[in-house]
This record gives sequence, C-alpha cells and structure tokens, in this order.
Amino acid sequence: MSRVVVLQSDYLPWKGYFDLIHDADVFVFYDEVQYTKNDWRNRNRICSRNGVHWITIPVARGAVKQTISEVELPANGWEERHYKTLHFTYKGAPHFAQLESLLETFFRGPRFTHLSRLNQALIRELCAMLGIRTRLLDSKGLRLEGDRVTRLLGLLEQLGTTTYVSGPSGRDYLEPFRSAFEARGIHITYKDYSGYPEYPQLSQPFTHGVSIVDLIANLPLAEVPRHIWGWRRGA
Repeated sequence: MSRVVVLQSDYLPWKGYFDLIHDADVFVFYDEVQYTKNDWRNRNRICSRNGVHWITIPVARGAVKQTISEVELPANGWEERHYKTLHFTYKGAPHFAQLESLLETFFRGPRFTHLSRLNQALIRELCAMLGIRTRLLDSKGLRLEGDRVTRLLGLLEQLGTTTYVSGPSGRDYLEPFRSAFEARGIHITYKDYSGYPEYPQLSQPFTHGVSIVDLIANLPLAEVPRHIWGWRRGA
C-alpha cells in the first residue's frame, strides 16, 4: 500500500502542508505546472507582536507564463530583507534559537537561483527538523504526459499509488474523476485540517494559517509535531 501526496512547493509553508507530508509514504513536489500569481509559491504569513502580515519573495511579472520550476529568483537583496524581517519578528519568541540556524543557512548562505529549488530545500530541511521520514520526490524526474488529469494519474501509477491524499480544496476538481482513479486502483481521500490545537503566539487573536516558522519559534521542537499531527488519536 502506498499513500501519495502530489503538491506544488510553497514558501515556508503552514503546518497543514507538513501534516500532509507526514500522512504520505511518498510526497511529490509538483513544480512542472504553471506558476500562479498571489498564491503560496512565493509568499506566506507570519505572526509578529503587531499581528499577522505577509512576507513575499518578489518575482518577475512574466513568471505567470512559466512553470514553477522555471521561475528565477531576483538578485536584489530580498534574502537579507527576509532574514531581517524574520529575525526581528521572532527574536523575542521563547524558542527563536531553533529557527536562527535555518535563517542563517537559507538567507545568508549560498544563493538559490530558482524559486522551486529554494522552496524544496527549505521544506526538506524543515521535514528533517520535525522528524518526518516521508520519501520526497521531484516531479521533474517522473514521466508527465497528457492533460491535467491524465498527467496526475500517470504520475500516481508510476509510484504504485493505492491512496491519493489531497488537500480539501482538491475535492471540487477531483470528484468528477473519482471513477477514473478507482479504475486504476487508486482511492482518493481528503485531508481534514480542522481541530489543530492552539499554542502561545506573539499576538492575539490566535491564527492557524501562518508559516511553520511560527510554531518552531514559539514551542520546543519536541512539542511541534504534537501540534501538527500528534494530537490525533493514533497519529
């Protein structure tokens, strides 16, 4: 039995993204699809003492004509700005030390030239921090042919998928094709993001939909998994 998640790489994703990864035997970064503007590929939200705000990587306007893997990162100093923003936002958080080395490595280390490579590297490092053992693959290394549904089905078949785990937003898109998936021996299930426990944040009211860095800065690392998947019975 193989549970597979197929999802675009996001910038410093929220806890639900890592909940999905933890659910899977195999997680595929699906970055050979079109980049979309005002989405999670190049931005996320963080929670400071003044409330929730966006942190965004600037990308060229022409990115919407490219696949995610083709989108280049600008050489305009955005890394240092993000380093300072995240450092200033969370330096007063009780467990900022857990986050500091990540910021140093990715924002003051060797420069990434492409958005997809940065996102995937960040997610891999964060998975290691959280103890997630899911196998992580890049769709670039798989055969991708046909239209949207055919490509996905073909990808899943290559991985011997028996259960395809989707986020809840995929329901409207996937349900009309459920019979096609079932005919290939692939069952579709949808992630439920409800019920996450709250934790001390730097401001109120509490907000679930912020980057995973918020959890890492505010809780001991050993407790972070319990606030993502460990609170569920049998997780």
